[in-house]
Parts: sequence; structure tokens; C-alpha cells
Amino acid sequence: MFRSEPDRPMAMLRQCPAYQVTPLRQLPALAEEFGVGALTVKDETQRMRLGSFKALGGVFAIAQMLEDACGTTDLTSAQARKVAGEMTFITASAGNHGLSVAAGARIFGARGFIVLSSSVPEGFAERIRNTGSYIIRVNGSYEDSVQYAIDSAEKNGWLLLADGSWEGYTERPALIMEGYTVLAEECRQEFEKTGTWPTHVFLQAGVGGLAGAVAAHIRDHWAVQPKIVVVEPEAAPCLLKSVEAGKLTRADGPASNMGRLDCKDASLIAFDALRRDADMFVTVSDAEAEQAARLYAAQGISTTPSGAAPLAALKNMQPGPDARCLLIATEGPEQV
Repeated sequence: MFRSEPDRPMAMLRQCPAYQVTPLRQLPALAEEFGVGALTVKDETQRMRLGSFKALGGVFAIAQMLEDACGTTDLTSAQARKVAGEMTFITASAGNHGLSVAAGARIFGARGFIVLSSSVPEGFAERIRNTGSYIIRVNGSYEDSVQYAIDSAEKNGWLLLADGSWEGYTERPALIMEGYTVLAEECRQEFEKTGTWPTHVFLQAGVGGLAGAVAAHIRDHWAVQPKIVVVEPEAAPCLLKSVEAGKLTRADGPASNMGRLDCKDASLIAFDALRRDADMFVTVSDAEAEQAARLYAAQGISTTPSGAAPLAALKNMQPGPDARCLLIATEGPEQV
């Protein structure tokens, strides 16, 4: 499993000049439109200048792996720089995770190779190149890019840093999920101060890393327990299907416009966590997610259908006037 305690990533982030707590935005107009008591959005669209919650995962995982490898917590030391210079990380990505791994490699002086499928916008590829990491393009699906990264790591002796997990590969994805708990801890601290704990938390899921990490932190550390709703694309309900089957189950389907959520295979450790911690698994259509992104834009939050999927789920569910709902706008606008 993974650690739901945020102490290690928070300690690392306190040394990072780019770190700031992202805002919790109140959207009373949409709350009224959907008939709920309150609608709060954790706005990750500017997180650490990378524009996504993923900034919390890859950077922390590289920092922790480097600390473990060199035996010192001073990652600016000559010893740490020397060890980092001999480390090469590779990962497949739908965009944001690759950018985080590339940023971590740059910060600590390692090399990075990011494998992107043909559907990932060139804007993401260019941002990753600007960090100094190398781009490998693969024809086919996200799953094809994952397999390419696995094969390349084995062939070249590189360090695979996938955000998904499977039997025999859990330790590094667990570090990434540990990094995501920072987001949940920021929310917890704010709700503890205000006393306005949510009754419902809507969490979008691709392979499930964010949803699993936030849900586990909520169950372990929040004083008031909400209903947790996991939201997936209709075209890729891998967690829903896995929970229904009682085991990891592939969700074959067409491509979705929710590109960061369009994952056909769930992460093993996220699945194990969410089948325990989540209350509901729901799906939304591409059209519903796109409409939700437009609703956010009208409220001054610029995000993608992936970032807006929970808003679409809330609109469909309409939990009633006593509901206080927390959603996460997970990423800024797509760059093409």
C-alpha cells in the first residue's frame, strides 16, 4: 500500500520556492443551479507553475528515490548531485505526470525520458522538452506507451516511474500517491479552521492514483467523514468494472475527450484502496464533461473535460440542498 500521511512530501515542498497552497474556491451560483448547499472547488490549475496536481507526485517520488539512493536528506549536496547524475527515469504519460517527472529530473540533475502516445497534444511534448527531458512518441494508445516504457526500462537499466501499479510493481507508484496526499491535507487544514466540512467529495479517476490517495487521506485523517464519489469516463470505467468484478478488470472502449482520465487499466494499489474507501463509482459522458468545463469557464476556472468531470457527475447526481460538495479542478487548459 501507500502512506496516507503527508509529512514527507510536505517537508520536501517547504523547501521548494514554487510551492503554494492552491485555493479553495466557492461557487455559489453553480451551487444554486444544482440545488446544493455549497460547492467548493480545489483549484489545481496553477499548481507549482506546472498547472496540475500531478506536480505533487512525480517530483516527490524522484526526491524520495534519490534520498534513498544517496543516504542523505540534503539533495543539493555534491554527493546527491553525483548520484542523481547517474539516474535515468522513464515514464509513460498522458501529459501531466510526464511533466512532473521531467521537472523532478531537472530539479535534481537526473535524466528523463517521457513516452507519449500519438494522442497527447504537442503542447505537452514541447513543455516537457523545455525541461531538458527527452520525448519518445509511440503510435497507439496510452496503454501502448506504458508497455514501451516498461520494455525500455528493462532493456536499458533505467528507472521506471509509472503512476499506475500492478502485481510486482507498487513501491514507486506508492510514492507518487503519497505526494498527492498534500492536496488532501491542504483541504483538511482549511476545513478544520472553518468547520465547513463537505458532505460529498467527487474525485475523478484515470488509473486511480489521485482518487485513491485523497480518499485514503480522508478516511484516515478527516474529523468529519463525507460520501466519496469516484468519477470516470463512460469510455474508460476501469475502476467501476474492477470493483464490480472484485478484481482488476480492463475497460475496453473508444477514446474519450477526457484524455487524462482515458485509462483502460486501473492501478492495483488505487483499486485496493478505493474499493475500501469510496462509496460510489459513477461515469460521465464526453458531452457532459465538455459542458461542465464550459460551466467552470463561466465561473473563471479554466480547465479541461478531465478537470471538470466531477462537476458533470454532481450535476447528474444532484444530492440535495443539505449537500456541501468538494470537487477538484485537476488541471489547467490543454495546450495544443
